[in-house]
Amino acid sequence: MRNASRAQASGTGVDLSEIPRLTPEQLGNLVRLRGPKRKVAVSVRLDPQVVEWLRGKGEGHLTRINDILSNLMEAERRVSARRPR
Repeated sequence: MRNASRAQASGTGVDLSEIPRLTPEQLGNLVRLRGPKRKVAVSVRLDPQVVEWLRGKGEGHLTRINDILSNLMEAERRVSARRPR
């Protein structure tokens, strides 16, 4: 999205006028995949079928594990923030 936004701003001919704007609900469901924070090295044991599935998605299977866990963590935080106390 950033690249498309930059291209639109620089006038390179990318026409975004026919793409509908995201709704507040859609924007609220967006999750940042990776942050600039330093990562901590850990050792984890996974089921062979999980590793096979992740590797089957292509390069970056370790990053994908982090992204999946980050998305789950953020979704859980959003749900618990909505619950009345």
